[in-house]
Amino acid sequence: GACAPRDMVVQRLADAYGETRQSVGLGANNMVVEVFASGTSGSWTITVTGSDGVTCLVASGQAYEATAETEPKPGKGA
Repeated sequence: GACAPRDMVVQRLADAYGETRQSVGLGANNMVVEVFASGTSGSWTITVTGSDGVTCLVASGQAYEATAETEPKPGKGA
């Protein structure tokens, strides 16, 4: 995928697609996984950033929708 320093990637997503960070999590090997999306156009991008500060685009698409589902209750076979 396309990789560049994180600040450049974030700026490009904002300028080109109007996407801002919606969520963040920690992946394997301490990779930071982030979801960027535009609430107006519905475009989205998933990035991973290594400890070196280099961010790579791993997936992108359309029809982004923010959901607020409740957490499954423990012990209910979730």
